[in-house]
Amino acid sequence: MTAAHQVKPAVSSSSVLGKAVIRVSDRLQISQALLSKVLGLSPATITRLYQGVYELKEGTKEWDFSLLFVRLYRSLDSIVSDDQIAQQWLKSENLGLHAKPIALIQTTEGLVRVVQYLDSSRGIV
Repeated sequence: MTAAHQVKPAVSSSSVLGKAVIRVSDRLQISQALLSKVLGLSPATITRLYQGVYELKEGTKEWDFSLLFVRLYRSLDSIVSDDQIAQQWLKSENLGLHAKPIALIQTTEGLVRVVQYLDSSRGIV
């Protein structure tokens, strides 16, 4: 078989989502310790995710939280288009949310609230 005819292995959606979570975390300067709280995973599991030896499991809460986390970034990026401004926004007191988004995203309810807030704000832009 020639190189042109070799079949590449399919990339799993778990692998893609895991890489997206890591990329978002890096862009927003979210520590691995904080990411473990956002996703509801142990710090050791987050380390394995970063090493590429752990894949998020579809149909679980960690999967849903990961999707919300990536969605948060996509919404925020569409509004501010700058990672430094996004980082500032996360760490600043927000009058509409009555808290700092970085504190809110550490709970399920808070993560959902922040995503909904950003989605509604994005609709206005």
